[in-house]
Amino acid sequence: MLRILGKIHRIGIVTEPIPTIDESALTEVGEQLRDHVGEQFGGSLAIREVDAGSCNGCELEIQALNNSYYSIERFGVHFVASPRHADMLLVTGPVSRHMEAALRSVYDATPEPKLVIAVGRCGADGGEFGTSYASRGAVSNVIPVDGIIYGCPPTPLDLMRGILQAIAKRQQYSTDNQADKIA
Repeated sequence: MLRILGKIHRIGIVTEPIPTIDESALTEVGEQLRDHVGEQFGGSLAIREVDAGSCNGCELEIQALNNSYYSIERFGVHFVASPRHADMLLVTGPVSRHMEAALRSVYDATPEPKLVIAVGRCGADGGEFGTSYASRGAVSNVIPVDGIIYGCPPTPLDLMRGILQAIAKRQQYSTDNQADKIA
């Protein structure tokens, strides 16, 4: 035991340094997210995360949104267990053939108007798995997608920005439709 402790003392810390995160960017994106969620969803956006066959890298980053540092719930965004309670679906991974029917079922169970975001490179275009005998590839090959968050995996801040962009895009679309109905 003393030999191991001596080795640890000689070598020191060998882990990577913690990446610096821009606090001001996090606060700015969070405040914008809170404003858009307040306007469109009555102050609370419910998200259902769906793993359609990923390596779990994206899931780890999505779960980081709930930790005490990012704490996305303070901006009015929370995760739900049932698609029947969700306003948005975050879908990760290339859609495996085994998950295709389940993903369609979750999509159909989510009430309208719903937003769907493909997360990560695999969700966007199939990633390194592509389309094969076991994979349908991109999420958009199975269900309609409203937004894509690129990255392998995307950081929690990138996820927040992607959610914000999808909400803003939906708001712009509904504003444009209202203007067309008035004219």
